[in-house]
Amino acid sequence: MNSITALSHLSDPERCPLLVVKLGSSLLVNSDGALRRDWLAGLVAELAVLHRAGQRIVIVSSGAIALGAARLGLPQRGRASLPDAQAAASVGQVELAGLYADVLGAQGLVAAQILLTLEDMEDRRRYLNASATLERLLDLGAVPVVNENDSVATEEIRFGDNDRLAARVAQASGADAVLLFSDVDGLYDRPPHQDGAVLVPQVDIIDHTVRSAAGPPQEGPGTGGMASKLAAAEIATRAGIVLAIANGTHDRPLSRVFEQNIGTMFIAQNGPGARKNWLGGRLAKAGTVRVDGGCHAALARGASVLAAGIIAVEGEFARGDFVGIADEQGAEIALGLIEYDAATCRSLMGKRQDAQADILGYAPRSAVIHRDHMVML
Repeated sequence: MNSITALSHLSDPERCPLLVVKLGSSLLVNSDGALRRDWLAGLVAELAVLHRAGQRIVIVSSGAIALGAARLGLPQRGRASLPDAQAAASVGQVELAGLYADVLGAQGLVAAQILLTLEDMEDRRRYLNASATLERLLDLGAVPVVNENDSVATEEIRFGDNDRLAARVAQASGADAVLLFSDVDGLYDRPPHQDGAVLVPQVDIIDHTVRSAAGPPQEGPGTGGMASKLAAAEIATRAGIVLAIANGTHDRPLSRVFEQNIGTMFIAQNGPGARKNWLGGRLAKAGTVRVDGGCHAALARGASVLAAGIIAVEGEFARGDFVGIADEQGAEIALGLIEYDAATCRSLMGKRQDAQADILGYAPRSAVIHRDHMVML
């Protein structure tokens, strides 16, 4: 159950072991196309403090199109056409990656670039690959910097904004919370420029009133606005992840959020169906793995499904398929995404990790079904 109930909890490595921080184009790039390097260095210095305290960090960063457009001299900040946007992204992503390598390196941190498309998050196998990469990078102490791969994304197949990408990345990485930095303090009960507008500090349920307050998507260098942040909040909270919106225009913006509690927090859905809705809502089971009593007990304590605990494999499935997990009597106890195909699972079942490498011919994965990709029933 997600125990984050205040913005200050986002800096607590016990309550929030993994935090995703999203930065928009308007925060990273001035209207003339120049980088706000000093601002980013200040933010990264704050993130480094959290990292040294034991918190894992993932950055989702926009800015490639804006940077590339300035470098190429393209009109409308590179968004006059899809070919312009793709070309600008190709040039700007190089500069953006170099920037993060420099500012994170100055804090003794290793930057890792990951470029994703919508299909990477929608296709089950590609989703598992992205998730595994994120997990390994985080285990190694690196800071993944994620962006949509705008150089190949099309109008029909794309996130369109990095707010929703951040929510999906939070799911894939097993994050506890997402912090979306904006140019306003958070969600207001009406457009913030109107007299009497009041900041909404907490949203328990996203209903018609909340959606009306968000308004339409914004115009400008970013492609999101409050409406896209609200869509991201719906994705995250349904998966049991807290999402917060805060003002990133200030120097050292994290301190302002954590110490002054200024922002809007969308509370995670902590009911038993929160992650089940994400994992099982659209997918039909391809098969079942049956586990022994020891594995069943370990799953109840939050463990992953290991090959040593599997006693039977039913059905034919491929890596990334959605499968059931049953106890010794055949009663379904969990659902999840499988890391091996059915034939491989049969060859590995009952085997401990030191024996699996001889069977596979390569080092085995950490789990047959990882706890981050599983929901107990």
